[in-house]
Amino acid sequence: MKIAPSMLSADFANLLDDIKEIEALGVEYLHIDLMDGMFVPNISFGPMVFEALRPHTDLVFDCHLMIQEPERYVEQVADAGADIITVHVEATDHIHRVMQQIKDLGKKAGIVLNPGTPLSAIESVLNLADLVLVMSVNPGFGGQTFIPESLDRIRQLDQWRKERGYHYEIEVDGGVNAETGPQCLDAGADVLVAGSYIFGHKNRKEAIESLRGE
Repeated sequence: MKIAPSMLSADFANLLDDIKEIEALGVEYLHIDLMDGMFVPNISFGPMVFEALRPHTDLVFDCHLMIQEPERYVEQVADAGADIITVHVEATDHIHRVMQQIKDLGKKAGIVLNPGTPLSAIESVLNLADLVLVMSVNPGFGGQTFIPESLDRIRQLDQWRKERGYHYEIEVDGGVNAETGPQCLDAGADVLVAGSYIFGHKNRKEAIESLRGE
């Protein structure tokens, strides 16, 4: 199980300190949400923010593009230091092309879908996917409640992976905490994204351990 704290919930006045703390606590990924105010009803930050962090951390930069027509920004995100670039199937008419674009830049390609989008929408590109992100809340804001039906989607993706020989990681984002995290793990998830649960916890080490079921 890998843990991906969401940078969106960090203290932006002390951003590097927060990132260095969670890295020291043994997390593997830093989940970076880029929002354009169009695909989701919120705006976050641009690539220049995590580009400034890149020289100071060895964490995997797991960049989640919640933006319309992500193909316009993939190269910029890659140049800023992303390791994984994940795009929404709902945000582009050319999902296969975008995923190939990411791979051509030497980055891992992820595919993500909203809670109301059927898994069948991404089935044709799972062979290209290094990561599949299951949104367990409607994207755009932190602190939402986990949608229980997300567990069935994780199980199906895990089944397809085993049956068809795919090698993607299954990541879950939204409402992940000490209760829902182990449920996702049992369903077949590999990576848990947690924002407010980690950064808002009085003991971040304890929060991270609880997600791992320790």
